[in-house]
Amino acid sequence: MIVDDEPNIVLALKYLLEEEGFDVHCYYDGDTAIENVAKVVPDLIILDVMMPGKDGFSVAKYIRNQSSLENTAIIFLTAKGTSQDKIEGYDSGAESYIVKPFDNDEIVAKVHDILGFNM
Repeated sequence: MIVDDEPNIVLALKYLLEEEGFDVHCYYDGDTAIENVAKVVPDLIILDVMMPGKDGFSVAKYIRNQSSLENTAIIFLTAKGTSQDKIEGYDSGAESYIVKPFDNDEIVAKVHDILGFNM
């Protein structure tokens, strides 16, 4: 699952991950992600922080409080890159925190690593 309010980033990530064989669901704000995450039950969510409605930290905390989503991994992909932002990201339950702009190969490698797939 990809949750980001920037359409170009969503499209780029969707393409990258589908090329790797992943089934990708995309949402453009935190509220819509929360509405759909229990229906989709993704293995992994790439999550922006600054979005309309609920921000990514709130979405992550919501996910971590749902027993049906306990195995869902979270990667923050955001422009918020201060140490405090990263600490808040990890405190809200993320497995990884990547600051934009990002490297395509890094994202793909991180997804494979977290999900336990060999490249």
